[in-house]
Amino acid sequence: MSATQGTAFRATVTAAGFVLDVPVIGPAEAAERAAASWQDGAELRQLPDGRWLFVLAAPVEIRADRAPGLPVVRTDRGAQAAVGADATAAVAGHLAVAAGGVTVIHRIAELAELDPAGWLDLSGLTLHRPRPVGATEPEAEPVVESLPRQPRPDLRAAAGIAPRTERARRLTEDAPAGARRRGAPFAGRPRPRPRPSSVSGPFALAVVVLLVVLPLLVVVASQGGAFHVGVLLLAFAAGPAAARFRQRNSGAAPGPEGSAAGAGAATSEPELGRSRGRARRPLLDALLARLAMRTAGPLIQGRHARYLRELTTAFEQRRWEDALRDAIRLTGDRPAEQKPWLALGLPRRYEGALRPTPRAGGSGAASPLSGPTVHQHLAALYQRAAEGLEREGRIDEAAFVLADLRDAPAEAVALLVRHGRTVQAAELAEGRDLGADLVVRLWWQAGERERAVRTAYRRAAFAPAVERLAAGDPTSARELRVAWAAHCRQSGDRLGAAEVLWADESLRPSAVADLRDAVALGGPTRSRALPYLLALGAGESTRALALAVLDSDGHPATTGRSALAAALAELPAAYPALDRELATAAARAVVRDGGFGGVLGDRDAATRHQRLLKRADPLVAADLASPSRAAPAAHLTAHTAADRPGTLPVLDAALLGSGAVLVACGQAGVRLLTADGRTKARWDVPADQLVLADHGGVALLVAGYGRVREVSRLDLATRSVRRWTTLSAEQIVPSFDGRHLITADDDGIAVLDTLAPRPTVVWRELGGGERLVGRLARTPAGCTGVVVSPLPDGTQVVELWRWDLPGWELRSRLRPDAFRPGRSAALAAGSLLAAEPQPADGSPDRTVLHWTTESPLARPGAHPGIEGVAAHGPIVDGDHWTLAVPGPDGTGVLLHTGAGAGSAPTATVFFPQADSQAPGLRRHADAVTHWHRSGRVLATTPDGATLLANLRVTVG
Repeated sequence: MSATQGTAFRATVTAAGFVLDVPVIGPAEAAERAAASWQDGAELRQLPDGRWLFVLAAPVEIRADRAPGLPVVRTDRGAQAAVGADATAAVAGHLAVAAGGVTVIHRIAELAELDPAGWLDLSGLTLHRPRPVGATEPEAEPVVESLPRQPRPDLRAAAGIAPRTERARRLTEDAPAGARRRGAPFAGRPRPRPRPSSVSGPFALAVVVLLVVLPLLVVVASQGGAFHVGVLLLAFAAGPAAARFRQRNSGAAPGPEGSAAGAGAATSEPELGRSRGRARRPLLDALLARLAMRTAGPLIQGRHARYLRELTTAFEQRRWEDALRDAIRLTGDRPAEQKPWLALGLPRRYEGALRPTPRAGGSGAASPLSGPTVHQHLAALYQRAAEGLEREGRIDEAAFVLADLRDAPAEAVALLVRHGRTVQAAELAEGRDLGADLVVRLWWQAGERERAVRTAYRRAAFAPAVERLAAGDPTSARELRVAWAAHCRQSGDRLGAAEVLWADESLRPSAVADLRDAVALGGPTRSRALPYLLALGAGESTRALALAVLDSDGHPATTGRSALAAALAELPAAYPALDRELATAAARAVVRDGGFGGVLGDRDAATRHQRLLKRADPLVAADLASPSRAAPAAHLTAHTAADRPGTLPVLDAALLGSGAVLVACGQAGVRLLTADGRTKARWDVPADQLVLADHGGVALLVAGYGRVREVSRLDLATRSVRRWTTLSAEQIVPSFDGRHLITADDDGIAVLDTLAPRPTVVWRELGGGERLVGRLARTPAGCTGVVVSPLPDGTQVVELWRWDLPGWELRSRLRPDAFRPGRSAALAAGSLLAAEPQPADGSPDRTVLHWTTESPLARPGAHPGIEGVAAHGPIVDGDHWTLAVPGPDGTGVLLHTGAGAGSAPTATVFFPQADSQAPGLRRHADAVTHWHRSGRVLATTPDGATLLANLRVTVG
């Protein structure tokens, strides 16, 4: 090369195009360079030697040594010549280019033209079909109501017991004395009830005074002095007044309308905002009761004694028809079953038909005049009657006596089981809310398999029910275990199904398919499944995968290294040599990680580490040090997301247990990305919300069109998607158990069965004017929401309701100190976080955090705050929360995140160049994921100390 040519390659030229040496740099690199410099109107042609001629639409100034290819300049004669070729050899329409030290001339129009459109990969793009403006929303499918029916067995009707006599009914009612008429008790046949009197007003009062008050005054005056008469008059005057006051101010707001407490429940909800403890007693009740007993006690006690004598005689003479018809029901020691102190009549009977109810209660022998002696007498009387009826073969009457008179439903259930009445026993056990394991066992033995499984799930009773069945019926216990595993499998919990089957050695081979699906999910789920496969004698590929996990880098929790080491400590491999190799690798991993990643307590961790050392190579075990856990960082951890937005919007995101990130991009579909942003899988299914199963095997993809939501089900093990339904809902809780989805609509909270072909409601909460405010917070153990309830006086009260899952038992109703719609959010553990901005008034702008909790905080007067004014209220998922404020320089979004009630922020996440749109938060699989609509996702460990993923979501 001459000095003149060398200078030309380093000079700045006006390039009309470039020659790309494809045989040297390759087609991919050449295409990327052409695309980077492409202009509208440019051309691309291929030379005979394989090089490309890239002709620009407009010349550009560029240094020759920095050009994407060999620069081509335009000559004075209208020709084009590459740098290094003889420019005088070409004429207009021709190209002069050097090849092998010789200038070669090509006619440009005769060169083959290349089409860059073939380079584009359109498989990652979603086809959007425009919809007409004002088009109607998708029509939601009708919801099927399938609420579980609470059994209400009528043992009185089953026993053929006739209604009570009129005399006994009047003696045990709290009706006014003037409305009672004399009749013979235990007369054998009931008399027609007299028509209520239509007397009212002053005439009725005169009748009561003449027929009741005056005769009673004469009796008292004859036995006592003027003091006793005055006391009795005071009691008669204050009693009705207190009753009217109580009636006018009573009436609790309707309680939660769950399907298990439907119409006919015997108990009502307590007063709003009060605990469910001891019932309130009017202030003067005890005093009035004592005053009345001091004066008219002997008269009232006589009525009690006469009734008990007649009842005892009927039972002893085995006149079962008469005795059972007029017997009163005993009660236990529960506060809700005690009569008010002022009730001086005989114990009031159970109203309505005598049958078990979901919440047994009502009146019984618990007044000031019927003490423990009377209760014991009646209990012994009923017990002897039940034994006699059973000996006579009258099973229905015996069950009625035990369940409805003696208040011993468990004994009645045992009696029915002894005599083969399994269905009736199951109904009674469920109706009286006996042990869940007993209810499940009885329904299973009665042949109601689906009902048994549903009850076992709702009351978390699979394990105790299997154990109870195994004691007497191993075959039925094994069948119930298989049904339990099938329930887990249908919900997408493959590992859970395998663990259920593993407890029965004969069923272990059937768990292999579930274990392999669990391994496909990756992360901790894979690590917990691998030891089961190794214990079954899995091959070389499983061994290699287990060793690769133990030797991997990254966080021990997210990679599954700690979970695998902990599982191997409990479950040895099938072959001793393989077990020694795996135990050695696991022991090394435990020492390297400083323990089991915090998944075990100190004592349990030490025990498992010793188990690994005993099975590991002795030489390696002797050289290994004891694991020492690093102290957690005491300072606030700060993280910064990618410095520029992505090319796809992010509407929801979650870091999965496998370490991959599942992202919902709206109409652009759903993508599964690696921690550095590479695409592993994508589904052309619109979604703007992800509903993740607790076990991580299933996700629901939700696309919103106003109030209508289109829902599809994604199996993360097989990566298959199927459409489920279109439903109407105000909100959908972002997590579920794999089967039951919690939604909120106009009727309150509805739980839908996602495995049903159509949206089917299996449980409801709220109702009767109660409405949900804000969003529900859920964890696998509980659910919390803010509820507005009406009061009898027409006002409303705001409360924080907390339920236990999966049975939806209402555990607390807490009145928050301050509730600010849009600025408050509930946490699943039963607390409320309110963010109150405080604009600058000489001090920096701050946002103060106000907590409402069930138990007092450690520092009740302290309200933690953060720098900056939050434009939105807190964002909550489960028990984790985050609050967004402007960035330090006024641009971007800075998130302060924490966990638990009363907590201060533990970490910050900064999204540079982000607008003020509300970010997102997701707590799933031992990770907390933060995302912003601008296409960026950042995930950390729950304490915020370790960064797990930081990526931009882009096309491709």
